[in-house]
Amino acid sequence: MKTVKLLPLVGERAENKEIAKQLREDVLVPAIQGGEELVIDFSGVRTATQSFVHALISDLFRKFGSDVLDDISFKQCTVKVQKVIETVTTYMQAAE
Repeated sequence: MKTVKLLPLVGERAENKEIAKQLREDVLVPAIQGGEELVIDFSGVRTATQSFVHALISDLFRKFGSDVLDDISFKQCTVKVQKVIETVTTYMQAAE
């Protein structure tokens, strides 16, 4: 299991799409390709923009399909962050 703690990388406001893209390419994609379960830990992150979450996970849907959600857990999300994740995942599942 691979755990990615976002707070040290993005601070309390996850909004930088370039950081999200780099995390996706350098950490998330290789973990999924390697068959690892992935935990994205939002501890301490108060807010996340939809564009950040989209940049972080949308390409995973394109590469691996919506079943990729079986291999990803989102932990310690605020209600606001959880709603953003739900919005992005629902959008990506509908796009398939």
